[in-house]
Amino acid sequence: MIKKILIVAIATALFAGNGGSMKDKKESAVFGGGCFWCLEAVFEDVRGVEDVVSGYAGGSVENPTYEQVCRGRTGHAEVVRITYDPEVVTYEDLLEIFWKIHDPTTLNRQGADVGTQYRSVIFYENESQRELARKSMEKAQKHFLDPIVTEISPLKKFWPAEEYHQDYFRRNPYQGYCQAVVAPKVEKFKKEFKGWVK
Repeated sequence: MIKKILIVAIATALFAGNGGSMKDKKESAVFGGGCFWCLEAVFEDVRGVEDVVSGYAGGSVENPTYEQVCRGRTGHAEVVRITYDPEVVTYEDLLEIFWKIHDPTTLNRQGADVGTQYRSVIFYENESQRELARKSMEKAQKHFLDPIVTEISPLKKFWPAEEYHQDYFRRNPYQGYCQAVVAPKVEKFKKEFKGWVK
């Protein structure tokens, strides 16, 4: 009886010390691959992803605006911060999707979107992510004729974009850019990653 009480007490202490749940551990990934509307729309549909925020990273200006980033003088890339449940989807899974939904072989551009703010980039938050990104890029290279030019850099600061950029495709599915550029990427994801669609 004492043994059972002790086990329950230890389990309760561990449970409470972990913010109330042993399964509440969430992780995040920050990727850039052209316009953030495209990446946001795809990753919002990935099973295990709980939140996607469009924003800016990799620059030198504090709290940049969209207009500043578009001028290409702040050094920021348009990125998304993906919050996910690693028990459902892994960082490696997200990277695999990332390589397929943009062209990582074009320097500072995606289609008609040109400039350093549209560069292909992975901002890692720890050494584990850096190593996984590097290995994933080596594996992905086998699927491209041209060399991958994706930047792999430490995340110093993520700045959320303005509210009107958030959930852009969901709120504006019939807008011209969404129809011509975003929708085809979402469809490509759903076709190639059927098992990962929510």
